[in-house]
Amino acid sequence: MHNTIHTLTRSDDVVIVGGGLAGLFCALKLAPRPVTLISAAPLGLGASSAWAQGGIAAAVAEGDTPEAHAADTVAVGGGIVDQAVALGIAREAAPRIHDLLAYGVPFDRDLEGRLAVGREAAHSARRIVHVRGDGAGAAIIAALSDAVRRTPSIRVIEGLVAEALLTEDGAVTGLQLREAGNFAAHPILLAARTVVLATGGIGHLYAVTTNPCEASGSGLAIAARAGADIADPEFVQFHPTAIMAGRDPAPLATEALRGEGATLINGRGERFMAARHPLAELAPRDIVARGVFAEIAAGRGAFLDARQALGPRFAETFPTVHASCIAAGIDPATQAIPIAPAAHYHMGGIAVDARGRSSIDGLWACGEVSCTGAHGANRLASNSLLEAVVCAARVAEDIAGRAIPSPARLSDVVTPGGGPPDAAAVTRLRTLMSAHVGVIRDGDGLAEAVRSFAALEREATSIAVRNMASSGLLVAAAAWSRRESRGAHFRSDHRAEAPTLAHRTMTTLATAREVAESLSEPLPRTAQPMIA
Repeated sequence: MHNTIHTLTRSDDVVIVGGGLAGLFCALKLAPRPVTLISAAPLGLGASSAWAQGGIAAAVAEGDTPEAHAADTVAVGGGIVDQAVALGIAREAAPRIHDLLAYGVPFDRDLEGRLAVGREAAHSARRIVHVRGDGAGAAIIAALSDAVRRTPSIRVIEGLVAEALLTEDGAVTGLQLREAGNFAAHPILLAARTVVLATGGIGHLYAVTTNPCEASGSGLAIAARAGADIADPEFVQFHPTAIMAGRDPAPLATEALRGEGATLINGRGERFMAARHPLAELAPRDIVARGVFAEIAAGRGAFLDARQALGPRFAETFPTVHASCIAAGIDPATQAIPIAPAAHYHMGGIAVDARGRSSIDGLWACGEVSCTGAHGANRLASNSLLEAVVCAARVAEDIAGRAIPSPARLSDVVTPGGGPPDAAAVTRLRTLMSAHVGVIRDGDGLAEAVRSFAALEREATSIAVRNMASSGLLVAAAAWSRRESRGAHFRSDHRAEAPTLAHRTMTTLATAREVAESLSEPLPRTAQPMIA
């Protein structure tokens, strides 16, 4: 036993890592089975779910069907949605909404007392359930956090991050944890045979993101470093209009502003979307993001202009966005708002089956860290919260039907901590991700990113930085290998969809490292090997 390691405990409990929607819901669904829930931030505070301004997509209204919902999901997913998965999730939406109501989530209702449903982009029916308009995420997380605290079978440990997944012979043996933000702290080992990762997304691998700072790809990295199969990592959704006010994470300027007539202009005051798409400002999210990115890349800047459309009505109509602008010293009634695309949601993740099982025995994943195949190359609005609750419930059901073997004693720590992350290395990684692995990509930029992340992964002295580099490498290598444009993955050097590539990506960290190796000796571009 390493003398500087505290062994927290052997846990016969199910160990869930992550205090967002998927983690909280899975813990509640496992009750009364003992669960240890580990959350880096106080419950719900580090969760993207809590910031969701949309709601949950569910075919609960009269005349709507799960089949229609699944068809919309497939239509937006770039030809690689797993149709059976999409239909299965849509069919389980109604019972999960009822679970949430039972846990105390106050969904909006109409005058007759039925669930009120709203419409969102690319849905063929009104099927988004909301809470107080744009407050669904926060209300759901608040209700579930309260329910978790009232459940005696759930032990909550806040302020710890999982920095390594421990395995032996392809099966989980435990986790290596560390106090969040305290890089001098000794690692803590937790022996466990049943681990659920619900750690969220990868937004903070990018320079501009809407995600909380906990979403830095740590769950993806620790699973991949333990040998887990990873699916579709190259597919990242960007929100086209984050407010550039020097805040990290960046606040959102909701799409509803453009619905109300706000326009997108460059620094010269010219509208630029009309030339790109018949729907101009109301074009699909990824097309708008590319338009905004291109203006910024050309040095012209990009702004959201609501002066004509809203002017003095801005504050009352969009109080959240108005407050974000005023805090940044911008009056949106009289000034255009500086914007940029922001990393928003990761369609890819740890490859899981319909029960949430990964390729590692004893490891399940749900929520944004996982990849079920439901989103394909692009996510349909408000399907992310739906997938989180449906899949969390399935994971709980799968685990509930199994006997959990007692954990063995852990002998040693994975790697030393190496002190605090090198801020310059993190800034370089996030800048490279935004510049080369972002909204518009090309072969040369992706190759540079792949080489850089592979080197950083090898050389990083901090586990946190090494994990960021592993996740960045997975995204960049898969994006380099996919020589086409599909869904949210756009290559300026391969602008069309390639019919031969109309399939999901299945990869591993070892494969991503092979891509890096093939790129480290500069070959003529034609001679570079293809690694699928």
